Amino acid sequence: DWQQWYTAIGNCNLLLSKIENFTFANPDTKQRIQAETYALRAYFYFHLTRIFGDVPLMLQAVLDDNVPHLARASQSDVLQQIHADLDKALAHYAAINAASRKDYTSSKYRFNYGSVHALRADTKMWSAKVLKGGKPDFDEAIRSVTEVEASGVSLNPNFADVIAKRASTNSEHILSAYFSRDEGALNFTQNLFALTSTIAGALNLDSIVSAVSPSYAQSGYMMSPTAKDWFAEKEDKRIPYTVVTERRASGLTQNHWVVKYPGTKYADDRVPDNDLPIYRLADLLLLKAEAYAANGDFANAKLYLDKVKQRAGTKAYSGGSTKEEMNQAILAERGRELFAENKRWYDLLRFHADGTVNVYELLPNLQGKTTPLFWPISISILGKNDNLTQTSGY
Repeated sequence: DWQQWYTAIGNCNLLLSKIENFTFANPDTKQRIQAETYALRAYFYFHLTRIFGDVPLMLQAVLDDNVPHLARASQSDVLQQIHADLDKALAHYAAINAASRKDYTSSKYRFNYGSVHALRADTKMWSAKVLKGGKPDFDEAIRSVTEVEASGVSLNPNFADVIAKRASTNSEHILSAYFSRDEGALNFTQNLFALTSTIAGALNLDSIVSAVSPSYAQSGYMMSPTAKDWFAEKEDKRIPYTVVTERRASGLTQNHWVVKYPGTKYADDRVPDNDLPIYRLADLLLLKAEAYAANGDFANAKLYLDKVKQRAGTKAYSGGSTKEEMNQAILAERGRELFAENKRWYDLLRFHADGTVNVYELLPNLQGKTTPLFWPISISILGKNDNLTQTSGY
């Protein structure tokens, strides 16, 4: 049900339609609000189009109960609007007096110059591969990542700090979602926490992230053996901060618990209240490697791939210099580096689109099926708008 997404888009449309009539004591404040709003609208539409494909493109403010019933716009039109909104956001940032590319004064929990370019790089990679935009889009993605690199962010020397350290003091975070203790049960990481009762008797209890209350822990996910195999290099410094294998008196079990989000251990229980990175620098460096590889620039692709591998303490890339080999290495590295950060499905769709992988063969739940890769529209939404058609294949 995409209702809440369009409610948020409607809020953006309303603000953009009304703000011109308001006078601000500091004109820079107005520029910043407009920049953030254009970026937010682009962000919402990017998620919608990656999930549903073609989606209605609503850009006008709704001022009464006469809500237009729009048909689904093509992905191409939606991406074109996303890029237009991001360009407007950047233009508003440029209009701010004494604006700095290293300006994160609104905090990393709101869009800023660097995070708009991070989103722009992501959208350009999608349009380049999924919509076959090719080299012009790859070049723009590279340009935006370069802007991100110059925005004052840097890789954490210690991978343990990537998630455990709040975004406000985290050099690697570009845009993050903040969670307080009272909001700790409102994000997906509670599914990664083990219920303490389910691991009773394990010899390495202190290494497994768990909570006593089912309000904070669902024991809903354990790392698959296939994903566990990604971390075959024992030197990989990410391993102890990504996954822990449960150990019993009889030896190691097949229970691989995700520990990437340690939460906060309070006096009464552990709570999943980590800041969730929406964009962080390692993600963008690997996107840049992916764009270089797509352009056939394997030297720079290797350079950016190795920046991430170096921090992880793993061996530099030594594979072949074909597009297929480089793409496979970058996709695998994104799997390791960004494990459990809600990036994997979209990565797979991009690399499926360019022929690197076939998700119908790669994913066990899709093998032998013809399930569409975009979601269906809910019946409740279809019933409200006669101009909508169901996603093809449903």
